[in-house]
Amino acid sequence: MTARKTPQTMKPATAAKKLDVYLPATPAEFQEGVVSRDELNALQADPPEWLRELRRTGPHPRSVVAARLGVSISGLARAGITEALTTDDIEAIRDENPDWLQHERATLAEVRRQEAELKKKPRP
Repeated sequence: MTARKTPQTMKPATAAKKLDVYLPATPAEFQEGVVSRDELNALQADPPEWLRELRRTGPHPRSVVAARLGVSISGLARAGITEALTTDDIEAIRDENPDWLQHERATLAEVRRQEAELKKKPRP
């Protein structure tokens, strides 16, 4: 008798992170179940309407908000932004272009420049 292979599953929070969506904004059936690797692959390959809409309009998790604003997650925290934002919220911040956003973008650009420089240096 051969052992049946059980499908690899993950918690909804893990699946939401892999899908780049804000878990509390997902449908209840997604939040309350477990997600198999095959289900996750299917969601990524052919997203249902709820997932497409969530990715389009939000609310978005902080990692997506930070990426869309061109700042780090720490930069969002320093600016006092700790909650999920919608696409409209993100665009409003971009349009306003506040001082903190300019500062955090410059900080992130400098960090990336330094990291690239370190990669170029030969290792002892």
